[in-house]
Amino acid sequence: MPTFHTYDGTELAYRVLGEGAPLICLPGGAMRAGAYLGDLGGLSATRQLVVLDLRGTGDSAVPDDMSTCRCDRLVEDVEALRLHLGLDRVDLLAHSAAGDLASLYAARHPEALRSLILVAPGTRATGFAFVERAAREAAALRCAEPWYAQALPALEQIWAGHFTDELRAASRPFLYGRWDGAAQEHAARSAREINAAAAQAYYADGAFNPVETVASLRTFPAPVLVLTGEYDGLTTPDRAAELAALFPESEFAVQRGAGHFPWLDDPGAFVRTVTAFLDPEVRSVQAGGIRLAYRVWGEPSAPPVVLAHGRCGDSTTWTEVAERLAAGHRVYAFDFRGHGLSDWTGRYSFELFRDDLHAFLEARNLSGATVVGHSMGGAAAFLLAERQPGLIGRLVLEEAPPPFPLDPPRGPVERPEGRLDFDWPVVPSINAQLNEPDPEGRERLAEITAPTLVIGGGPGSQIVQEDLAWMARQIPGARHVTIDAGHLVHTERPEEFLAALRSFGVG
Repeated sequence: MPTFHTYDGTELAYRVLGEGAPLICLPGGAMRAGAYLGDLGGLSATRQLVVLDLRGTGDSAVPDDMSTCRCDRLVEDVEALRLHLGLDRVDLLAHSAAGDLASLYAARHPEALRSLILVAPGTRATGFAFVERAAREAAALRCAEPWYAQALPALEQIWAGHFTDELRAASRPFLYGRWDGAAQEHAARSAREINAAAAQAYYADGAFNPVETVASLRTFPAPVLVLTGEYDGLTTPDRAAELAALFPESEFAVQRGAGHFPWLDDPGAFVRTVTAFLDPEVRSVQAGGIRLAYRVWGEPSAPPVVLAHGRCGDSTTWTEVAERLAAGHRVYAFDFRGHGLSDWTGRYSFELFRDDLHAFLEARNLSGATVVGHSMGGAAAFLLAERQPGLIGRLVLEEAPPPFPLDPPRGPVERPEGRLDFDWPVVPSINAQLNEPDPEGRERLAEITAPTLVIGGGPGSQIVQEDLAWMARQIPGARHVTIDAGHLVHTERPEEFLAALRSFGVG
C-alpha cells in the first residue's frame, strides 16, 4: 500500500482502487480499517477510490500519542493526504462515524472540497444526538426477519447503555438490509478491524463544537449528498434529512432495502446514486418517491423542452438533439425508473413511466413544456396527455407504440449475459403490455388537447406505420410526418428530425 507522512510524522497508508478522477474515502467504525469499504459496490469502475486507513488502523502506524486520534485532530491527516496527492480540490466520501470527521473537515477546509458525500453519517459533530424512539422505529421495520427475536434483546441492552463486544455482535443483523453470508462475513471482521483504543479517543471530550461547526456548514459552498438506508437505525432517514438541510446545496437519498452499509445491500443502487451525484452533467430530483436522474442544456429562462427516451435507453440518447435544441430552449432529458442512473425499482409498466414523466414535470415546475417522447417515452407521454389536459404544452410522439395488440405477440425472453444499463424486468414487463395493451389508451386519444406531432420511421421500423397514421387521426389536429429512418429517428436522422420539430414550432 502507498504511504505518506502526516503533519506529526506519523506514517499513514491508503489503498488505490480503480481509475478515473480520485475520490478520497474515509472509513467509519469509529476507527475501523478501510478494507471493509471494499470497492464500494463497484464504484471503482467509474472513479479512482483513495481509501485512507486512519492513524492506528489497518496498515497505518499507531501514533505515539493516542489523543491524536480524536476526531477533530484527524482533520489534518485528511488535509495531509490531499496535499500528498497534489490535488487542489477533492471529492470526499465518508461513511458512518467518519461523517463527523468529514463535517469537521468541510467546516475547516471548505475551499479544498469539490463535493462531499456522507453515507449513513455520524452526526455528533453537528450536535444531533441519538434518538432512541427513531432507532426503535427503524428496528421494528425488521420484525418479520427470522433473526429479529434473537437480536432485539441485544439491541435493547445497547439502548439501555450497555456496550459490549458480545452485544454488538448479537445486534449486527440490524445493520444490514440482508443478513446473508456476505453480510455475516463482513460483520465478523468488524472487531478485528477496529482499534478500540483509537475509537475511544475518537470521541474524547473536546472533539466537537456543534455550534461552530453548524455555522460553518451553513455557508459550505460545494454540493453535498447525504445517503442513508431505509432500515438504518444509526442514521435514520429523518436524521439524515436533518443533516442534509444544514448545507446550502444538498441532495438527500434513502436507499430502499438498505441498512448501514448500503453498497453491500444493493451495489447497483448505491453506485447509480453516487455516480449521478459526482457527474457534473447529471442532476437528480425526487419525483413521486423515485430518484430520477436528468441532464439539462440551455438557458434557464428559455422555453422548456422535455425529452423522454425509449425502452432500454437513457437520457444520453438525446445528446445531439438536445445540444441543438438548446440554442433556443431549456432542454431536459431524464432517465425513467429502471434506466440509466435513476432508481431501479423492479416493477415497470407504461403507467408507471407515465407517472415518472408527470412527477418530473411537477418537480421541475415544467407545466406547459413541450414533451418529446421516443418509443416507450412516447407512450408515457400520450398516456399522460390523455389524463392531464393542459399539463403538456406541445407533444411530439416519435415512433410511439400504437395501443394495438402485437401480431404476432412477443414470446418469452432471456436476459443477456453481462452488465446492463437498464433493469432487465423492464423488457418482459413492457412486452406483456405490448402484447395486450390497455384499451383505454386507445379510446382516450381523442381527449388529448395539446398540439401534437406524430413522427414515424417508415418501412424500416418494426412499428406498423398505418397504426401510427391512425393514432394521428384520433388526436384532434395532430400532424403526421414520416422520416425514413427506422425506429431510431432522432439518432439516425437528426437533421430531418430537428427540421420536423422546427416546422412544428419547436427549435
